[in-house]
Amino acid sequence: MDDAIGIIGAGRLGQALARTARRADRLVVIANSRGPESLTSVVDALGPGVTAGTTQDAARRSIVALAVPWAGIHDALAELSWSNEIVIDATNAVLLPSLEPVALGGLTSSEIVAQLVPGARVVKAANTLAADVLGADPREVGGRRVMFVSGDDTEAKRAVLELFDAAGFFPIDIGDLVTGGAMQQAGGSLAGHNLVRIPAPWE
Repeated sequence: MDDAIGIIGAGRLGQALARTARRADRLVVIANSRGPESLTSVVDALGPGVTAGTTQDAARRSIVALAVPWAGIHDALAELSWSNEIVIDATNAVLLPSLEPVALGGLTSSEIVAQLVPGARVVKAANTLAADVLGADPREVGGRRVMFVSGDDTEAKRAVLELFDAAGFFPIDIGDLVTGGAMQQAGGSLAGHNLVRIPAPWE
């Protein structure tokens, strides 16, 4: 393992997460279903510190961000194996382009992701903001953009909180994967909110 962040998914969300990781001074291995040769222009646009790899390459990082459309999530994860990696679930269980929520049978979307990555530690984050907002500088109007984080593994959650803090966000731990994930996912009380935490005058 090294300090690079693996990103599975190279669309707008994956690229926004790559920019976030680079703001935290982390190297990035970005991957998609079509292979690294299809990502030349993406890597060039993202700049130094970002390389293209296979999904297996990305999944070998200690922190792996999942940034694929919900309809493709099973295929994206089908041939990957996990051994204690931290998986940041940045997905939203919606149909594209309508954004209609997908029926999840009473589970949260992150519970379903956790079932698809046995052996990994899932942390829900980075799904409540639009990709263009997520990829922009989180320092705004004298404050820092809020990033909600939830998960069941304390160590994994701390690593993700530290990553987003280093990238300039104001990360907030909102609890376990089920409770926090329900608030963060599509249709949840925190979905779509772009909040900026302004320091109090005495801070």
